[in-house]
Amino acid sequence: MSNALWLAVLASALGTYLIRVLPLLWMRRRLRRFGDDDMDAMPQWLGILGPLMIAALLGVSLVPRHPDATAWLATAIGVAITLLVWYRKRSLGWPVAAGVAAYGMVVILAGMR
Repeated sequence: MSNALWLAVLASALGTYLIRVLPLLWMRRRLRRFGDDDMDAMPQWLGILGPLMIAALLGVSLVPRHPDATAWLATAIGVAITLLVWYRKRSLGWPVAAGVAAYGMVVILAGMR
């Protein structure tokens, strides 16, 4: 592998590590200052952050990278299949697998046409 690739891997690993360890160290210091039993130590925005990140990922996932008719159709069918399988199974794994498979099948079938 080239040096540029190793630098990119190292930068990605370091970035991933830092986005996990810095909030941990910050909250540890904050809990020491406020006391372990004090709920004021937990900032209000921290409880909202998780659902906001999931909503952002969902929003990004719903917009095709190449916005043509085939991509929008595949996205719509993938979302519909995902929702139908979720409604039937009420789990996370099967709906995602079914949605990805449906999306892939639409793209493959459209490419054969």
